Amino acid sequence: MIDIKGRIHNPKLYSKIVSAEEAAALIKPGMNIGTSGFTPAGYPKAVPLALAERIKKEHFQINLWTGASVGPELDGALANVDGIARRMPYQTSGDLRKSINAGKINYIDQHLSHMAQMVRYGFFKGKVDIAIVEALGITEEGNIIPTTSMGNSASFVKDADMVIVEVNTAQSLELEGMHDCYIPLDPPYRKAIPIEKPNDRIGTAYIPCGLDKITCIVPCDKPDTARPLGAIDDDARAMSAHLIEFLNEEIKQGRMPKNLLPLQSGVGSVANAVISGLVNSPFEHLSVYTEVIQDGMLDLFDANKLDFASGTSLTLSPDGQKRFFDNIGKYRDKIILRPTEISNNPEIARRLGVIAMNTAIEFDIYGHVNSTHIMGSKLMNGIGGSGDYARNGYLTIFFSSSVAKNGAISSIVPMCSHIDHTEHDVDLFVTERGVADVRGLSPKERARVIINNCAHPDYKPMLLDYLERAEKATKFAQSPHILSEALSWHSRFLETGTMKK
Repeated sequence: MIDIKGRIHNPKLYSKIVSAEEAAALIKPGMNIGTSGFTPAGYPKAVPLALAERIKKEHFQINLWTGASVGPELDGALANVDGIARRMPYQTSGDLRKSINAGKINYIDQHLSHMAQMVRYGFFKGKVDIAIVEALGITEEGNIIPTTSMGNSASFVKDADMVIVEVNTAQSLELEGMHDCYIPLDPPYRKAIPIEKPNDRIGTAYIPCGLDKITCIVPCDKPDTARPLGAIDDDARAMSAHLIEFLNEEIKQGRMPKNLLPLQSGVGSVANAVISGLVNSPFEHLSVYTEVIQDGMLDLFDANKLDFASGTSLTLSPDGQKRFFDNIGKYRDKIILRPTEISNNPEIARRLGVIAMNTAIEFDIYGHVNSTHIMGSKLMNGIGGSGDYARNGYLTIFFSSSVAKNGAISSIVPMCSHIDHTEHDVDLFVTERGVADVRGLSPKERARVIINNCAHPDYKPMLLDYLERAEKATKFAQSPHILSEALSWHSRFLETGTMKK
């Protein structure tokens, strides 16, 4: 067994060290299992793999609650043995996605900032039966030192009947001290969260737990399974250039300071590429208040453009992981990891004036955004934290390439096939074609700006034709639509393989 005693600071806990198989045996069919992890960072690995092996033989299911998406040793392993009955709040696993879209798993797509408090409120038909949390180690008092993410771990531990701590020797001890664990009181006793700057610390460097609440401790030596990021392509470079030009103009107009306002950037290759592009901007002394710290933020640190970043997870590519841990002394004092309900908190996003930057699968001519579903029915990943920031940011921006599938799909459509963010929540749309600033515009004004500035030339005439005919058909109603045609672009793609006529 892996020696973890050096990471457990109270010898009274040594008797609780067990194998992953022994810990997995505590899990009963139908239990609500809350785990650490936010993206493939800081999630338990040994116990879920042992649980998957047990489920292969015994054929039962559990309900899995996490911070967001997690790695293949958890989501993938349990999905592949049909071990998940109900899953929330976000996922990116191909194996899990197949099961969800096949109707095998009840998936609840949850705003990430809502999850922890709703667990504590008891809204999800029962509490956390067992919390499984990855740790660097355990303090003398029995508190848990997190690893590469915070997610919902603190609230799961608080709510759980039993806590399994997976002490992972593959995680660097130099991560200790980067965390700021703060659990707000619940209504009617909640206080204002006292964060006024991204680098404010308001909590503890560990997750409160206690010796008695820890049921067992499992050794692990598996690193986070990081995902590579897509190469930065011409579309991403163009979107980043459009963004820089727009922000420069905002500064000239006196609507933003020279070092901007705190940046938020969603997860994924496009978001990472846009952030990385700010290396070539004139902006300095930037700050970040976001959920995921991606490779692009390391680029900004290395270029001396970024002073500080607050998030809930180190969501790095394999190259980014090596870069981070090889230079952790350089980065550690410039990064804080917080619980998701703090990193994504609407109150704080509004107070700090966050510039919210997220990606869309598609958006429509009136400014509604679909960030979760393909052709209206099939889940891609989930809403994640985009809504937490979009509704509350100082400035809300959505990015997308103007076309997908080699031009067979227009990312700008007459009507979204699924809506996650309404026209009321978005200020700016950016594609490689340009920027649509829709602040203060009526729906029909907004439609022309979006079509003219953001649509691909192959689809722009079709979009304008639809809009003009809809205006005439409805006698220029507030948001003109020809209902028999509004989703015809999606139907045409499903029937013919292209949205083009």
